[in-house]
Amino acid sequence: MKILMITGDFVEDYENMVPFQALQAVGYQVDAVCPNKKAGDVIATAIHDFEGHQTYTEKPGHNFTLNADFSAASADDYDGLYLPGGRAPEYLRLDENVIGLIKAFADTNKPIASICHGPQLLSAANIITGKRISAYPACKPEIILAGAEYVSVEMDQAVTDGNLVTAPAWPAHPEFLKQFIALLNKA
Repeated sequence: MKILMITGDFVEDYENMVPFQALQAVGYQVDAVCPNKKAGDVIATAIHDFEGHQTYTEKPGHNFTLNADFSAASADDYDGLYLPGGRAPEYLRLDENVIGLIKAFADTNKPIASICHGPQLLSAANIITGKRISAYPACKPEIILAGAEYVSVEMDQAVTDGNLVTAPAWPAHPEFLKQFIALLNKA
């Protein structure tokens, strides 16, 4: 099975690296793409953490090498979609091609997993109306404005509603990936 991962500069390091590697480790082909970049290009990641402040801090993460071209990505070629969080979704949601690709996965009811700020992309694609969605708490207003029910769960939990799996942050990886893989296996 093939999974498309749409990522970008200043994606959350853990939410990019860990699922990319974990999904490969259990046998999936994962193609990581970014608009206006091609296979072999690098994106910068960021590490977001709480250190006693009212919001998270941001530090440079690893450089991540893309392994596929965004321009060649088609929902028809993939069994599922993964959207990591961090700061990348805030600019990726402005790209009409990204939004069109997300809608194509939703229109065919393929499994979509999105974590942290990744659900900003789901909101922008207008595919969450009436759905139960988790996300990083700062995304709650736009989840609600998009017509979804924001589900507040512990940072290590995830929510599945139909073909969507969402979670608030990287501590949810074990549960989040388990639920995503369960959807992929049903497809």
